[in-house]
Amino acid sequence: MKKIIFLFFLMISGYCQAQNESNNSRQVVTSIEKFYNLQQYDSIFALFSAEMQQSLPLEKTIAFFSGLYSQAGAINKRSFIKYRKTYACYKTNFEHALFSLEISTTDQSLINGLFVKPFKDETITVPARNSVKLSLPFKEEWTVIWGGDTKEQNYHIESEAQKNAFDMVIQDANGKSYKTDGKSNDDYYAFGKQLTSPTDAEVVLVVDGVQDNVPGELNPVYVPGNTVILRIAKDEYILFAHFKQHSIVVKEGEKVKKGQLLGLCGNSGNSSEAHLHFHIQHTSNMVTATGIKCYFDELLVNGKKQTDYSPVQKDRIKP
Repeated sequence: MKKIIFLFFLMISGYCQAQNESNNSRQVVTSIEKFYNLQQYDSIFALFSAEMQQSLPLEKTIAFFSGLYSQAGAINKRSFIKYRKTYACYKTNFEHALFSLEISTTDQSLINGLFVKPFKDETITVPARNSVKLSLPFKEEWTVIWGGDTKEQNYHIESEAQKNAFDMVIQDANGKSYKTDGKSNDDYYAFGKQLTSPTDAEVVLVVDGVQDNVPGELNPVYVPGNTVILRIAKDEYILFAHFKQHSIVVKEGEKVKKGQLLGLCGNSGNSSEAHLHFHIQHTSNMVTATGIKCYFDELLVNGKKQTDYSPVQKDRIKP
């Protein structure tokens, strides 16, 4: 299975030099906003230090900012938050998104470091783990392909929202996730399997129009594919990704019970084969969320009963 990563905007970084708090950053960020809103990206490039220009040539600078503008729109408002090492951090409201704009400048008011990334309110406390007891969201035995706390076990840890996520498939006795030649979605044991709510919850997001992929191909346009997000408690939201197209049977705003059918496992979004992507996050917004470690109340792990357990890679799990 290929990695599934939710990435939204490029990070730009140059060389960072120590600096004292001054008016430099205010002057520079005002110029950035002005030239960005006018779509004069070459003028932003002219504000770069020589090292930064070498690191991010004009062509790449224009491509980055034009791509940002096409997706997020113009800057409407910004406010200074704090300094993080040499970077001045600004909460920045774009027309279609909220980002943190972070800049580092030289004593000559030239930009030597620049980040644009989803804004995260650091005053909010994120739960370390789920407070609500959860059952497994399926009936069969599934195998954890990605899961755990290390990069080797779980590539998701590179993503703030997905750092505690699981990717799961159904495998046969030989460790294969499909029958015959695996060229059709119907060849995969997980495809079409029922996915259920692991607890009483409220449905806060449903996406159900994304076509299932041909196995081995990816659709990065909408990375999670057909999706359901459930609110299970304050600051605890479960995200199910990659449902089969038009299989979701719940609606936004609906209250669901533990064990209630949500939809069928599919291969939609940035997915190479039928599987379940499952994680808990502290908000319904996939861009700004922080992941929460997930424990299941009672389950069988490799044939042995476990309670309050968080699965890891290669575990075979079933209710």
